[in-house]
Amino acid sequence: MTKTKKLINAPEDIIPQLVSGMVAAHPDLLSVEGDSGRAIVAVDGPRDGKVGVVVGGGSGHEPAFAGYVGRGLADAAAVGNIFASPSPEQILDAARAVDCGAGILFLYGNYTGDVMNFTMAAEELEAAGTAVQQVQVADDIASAPVERRDERRGIAGDFFVFKIAGAAADLGEPLSRVAALAQKANLATFSMGVALGACSLPQTGKPNFEIGDDEMEIGMGLHGEPGIRREKLASADSVTDELMDTILGEMAPKPGDRVAVLVNGLGSTSQVELYIIFNRLKQILDAREITIHRAWVGEYATSLEMAGASITLIRLDDELTTLLDHPCRSVALTVGAVESGSTADVRSSRKTAASTNAPQASPSAPVALNESGLITPTIFRRMMQHAGDQIITERDWLSELDGVIGDGDHGVTMEIGWKAVQAALNNAPAEETIEGSCKRMAKAFLDAVGASSGPLYATAFLRAGAAVSDRRNLGPNALALWLAAALQGIRDRGRAEAGDKTMIDAWVPAVEAAQKAAASGSELAVLQAARDGAEAGMKATADLESRRGRSAKLGARSRGHIDPGAASTYVILRAMAAAMEQEAAAQ
Repeated sequence: MTKTKKLINAPEDIIPQLVSGMVAAHPDLLSVEGDSGRAIVAVDGPRDGKVGVVVGGGSGHEPAFAGYVGRGLADAAAVGNIFASPSPEQILDAARAVDCGAGILFLYGNYTGDVMNFTMAAEELEAAGTAVQQVQVADDIASAPVERRDERRGIAGDFFVFKIAGAAADLGEPLSRVAALAQKANLATFSMGVALGACSLPQTGKPNFEIGDDEMEIGMGLHGEPGIRREKLASADSVTDELMDTILGEMAPKPGDRVAVLVNGLGSTSQVELYIIFNRLKQILDAREITIHRAWVGEYATSLEMAGASITLIRLDDELTTLLDHPCRSVALTVGAVESGSTADVRSSRKTAASTNAPQASPSAPVALNESGLITPTIFRRMMQHAGDQIITERDWLSELDGVIGDGDHGVTMEIGWKAVQAALNNAPAEETIEGSCKRMAKAFLDAVGASSGPLYATAFLRAGAAVSDRRNLGPNALALWLAAALQGIRDRGRAEAGDKTMIDAWVPAVEAAQKAAASGSELAVLQAARDGAEAGMKATADLESRRGRSAKLGARSRGHIDPGAASTYVILRAMAAAMEQEAAAQ
């Protein structure tokens, strides 16, 4: 496979350098707030009594999401890794920076990772007394039928939903009203796209899917997820006709209706092509006597260097039209003229107050721990380090599996998370308990990754550690308990079950096998059984049709392919067993 070329430095420095460069280029519009370095905040936006609008998602879609931070638009954006949701801590940094007493609205695309991470952040804010509401943008009509509209993913329709919500907040509407107007815009927005060529992740330098020179993918997702079908490449007018027929078929506009239009390039589509698409689009709307109130043509929500385009229409009434026309100023979008005035002092004073009022943890009394079992805290940490090594080794394989039915970043995401875990464990004191190391791992993984893997594995580590909090060492039964608690944490956080074609399909047989093997009295037997159960479960996912996550949009097209989450589960449990085999050989 041909390697792609990008003007980057070290892959691990991409996001910090992106953030630094963007803020340096627009110091009159943007600043960075919070310890995570991933919260981009409007210099001129947040103010006392105003709802704080926080948007966010993975990088690689620029100018989305930080490009829509500014007066009259979003107050802050949480910036995730390439194609991966920001972590709860990054989202919290953004929210705290713009919390001006009227509550926070989270706006983001309807993807599993974003839903989990923003929800975790919302729970923490609400526990601290801040009112939070959330709206998941779900405009991609190719990703689910209308009767399951709440399952649709968000693509370029973010553009209109952000604009409407930002205007409502700027006008002083209360939180419930801003959220309701954002949802109204969401329900009035319809998108569909086409891809002609793949993009490539900076960490791998490989196209994240394959497509023939004479082919196009109808309904492609914004991360390179496969669409609804693959066809021979057609003319611009034919493609526009197909996209518009589907959009208008669901929108069902009447003569005299008003719409706003976005013709969006996915990263490497020329303006020439985009204007040709718009030309045909206008002919179609003119023939139906539908008025275009406003139109934007260009790159507003990209997918790295993917070739292709999407069309988005929002049906307007008087209320939405007024909000769409409300002045705003940001890197990616300016409408009219805005009144400016820096609000940095307001944010700084509120952040200081929030830090001052933060609850302080009380030291807990020491507890006598059960020391039976061969797996000491030191051996446990070596097992986790080896799991990280194996994930890093298998990164490209995991990403290739994900590229077939997802967005191609699973291996990269897992590598980032496990490298963070390894670094955190390197700093663990020798006397730290297994529960303490699990907490350390959970925070490291979640802060580093976000995405869907972050909340899932963070919850798994926390639950597993809590399940053995009364122990210093792990014996066979305690090890099986640790694995079962990890599985339950993933189930509770992700709401997936066996048969959904997710990592659960590897975890369930792994835990069942481990529990049976625990009766043998051998820690090694437990891990070997878990490894073998995970391998069988992973292979069985090839016969399943996906019902959860991004690949669920594929339906029957997901059959015949191993689930990447199940594969990484197998890699982790295989590594843990191998580490224990090494310990046994050394004794």
